Amino acid sequence: MVRGKFKSKPTGRRLFSTPEEMAAGTSARPRTFRKEQEEQEKREEEESEQESEEDSDEDSEKRKGTEGLIEIQNPNLVKSKNVKAKDVSFEKTSELSRREREEIEKQKAHERYMRLQEQGKTEQARKDLDRLAMIRQQREEAAKKREEEKAAKEQKKLEARK
Repeated sequence: MVRGKFKSKPTGRRLFSTPEEMAAGTSARPRTFRKEQEEQEKREEEESEQESEEDSDEDSEKRKGTEGLIEIQNPNLVKSKNVKAKDVSFEKTSELSRREREEIEKQKAHERYMRLQEQGKTEQARKDLDRLAMIRQQREEAAKKREEEKAAKEQKKLEARK
């Protein structure tokens, strides 16, 4: 016996029919295959006839997988109804979701705050205005000091020329 990872003989070989064997009818396929295939085609034709009769009675959608076998009542699977432009009613307003409502409220609150900020009615605005006033005052004082220094320099130059 051979030890190791791989088997010494290939197992599970597939046998394929050649086109000549298939034409001659000596294929490895079971003889009942054609009969089963014909029966299946007959059943499909009968089902298609029944479905065509049902389609004329009701508009049924083609279902995928096991949906045709099992009735599922999942509210998340409800398909959205497309509304045509001529059928739209403007009087009926759709309800907003919680997230949409919260987003709108947030935007309105921000706009309200910004309006109050511009008018100077909020604490932040008051602090900013006080800071601005202090900065303006410091700049004015610095400008006056510079002007005085320039004037003093000019006087020294005039005295030095004399």
